[in-house]
Amino acid sequence: MHQYELMVILDPGIDERTVAPSLDKFLSVIRQDGGTVDRVDIWGRRRLAYEINKKSDGIYAIVDFTATPATTKELSRQLNLSETVMRTKVLRAEEAIAQLAAHTKEREERAARKAAARSASDRVNAVSAAAEKTAAAEKTATVATPVEPAEAAITPADPLDSDA
Repeated sequence: MHQYELMVILDPGIDERTVAPSLDKFLSVIRQDGGTVDRVDIWGRRRLAYEINKKSDGIYAIVDFTATPATTKELSRQLNLSETVMRTKVLRAEEAIAQLAAHTKEREERAARKAAARSASDRVNAVSAAAEKTAAAEKTATVATPVEPAEAAITPADPLDSDA
């Protein structure tokens, strides 16, 4: 027997009070074949990402259960035959955990690459900013320092001056 997770989207036209009994009818297949229903979590009415059967809302439910692969196949078949069930997805819990771990690892690697690229661009920006600052300082230093002319060059020499 394996651990499974079932997600069901039910037609919003049914009364929310009848969701649990409707699911129980399908989950009896698991119990009859010796499996166990570990958890039933009814999320209630939610907006769909896209329309299904011209409906924009659905009643979501998640079921964790333990069963054989044959039982899971029969459960999936019965759910697909029901008119009140809009969509179903059955995953082995181990696969779901592995998918989540792979997705998390991929997200962390992407974040690390972005951080490395950001720090590299920050270093390049810091170096170029320092170079610009140095060039600007040199330019202002050359322009800002006036050269004082020597007094001897400005004062004309007196030809009658005998001291010289």
